[in-house]
Amino acid sequence: MLGNLAIGAAAGGGYSTLLILVVFLGLMYFLMLRPQQKQQKKHKDMMSQLKKGDHVITISRLHGVIDEINQADQTVTLDCDGIYLVFDLRAIAQVTSQAPQAVTAPVSADTPAENTDESASDEPAEKTDDESAK
Repeated sequence: MLGNLAIGAAAGGGYSTLLILVVFLGLMYFLMLRPQQKQQKKHKDMMSQLKKGDHVITISRLHGVIDEINQADQTVTLDCDGIYLVFDLRAIAQVTSQAPQAVTAPVSADTPAENTDESASDEPAEKTDDESAK
C-alpha cells in the first residue's frame, strides 16, 4: 500500500515538473529573447533609413558623417574630419542626428523685391587704392 502511494506521488510530480519547465521557458522568452528581438528590429529599421549626411557612431565609438552607402557590398563610407573610412554596414551602432532637410519657402512672382537702406549699406563706403587703379 505504501508503494502505491509512492508511485502515485511520482506520477503527479512529473506534471508539476513539466509545468515548472514550461513556466521557466515562458519567463525566459519574455525576459530575454523578446526584448532582444525588439532591439534587433529597431536597429534594422534604423539601418534602412540611413542616408548621406547622417551623423553616426560606429561600434568602436568612431564618430563620422556618412558620405556614401553601397548596398551591393553592404559598406558605408564615413567622413571623419576629411579622412574617408569604409566600414561594414553592421558597424554602425547609432545615428546621432539626421541630415538637415533643405527647407525652401515658395517665392511669389507678384511680390516686388524690397529696396531697403540696409542693402545700400552693404557696399564699401570708400574704394581702396587697388580698386581705383583698375
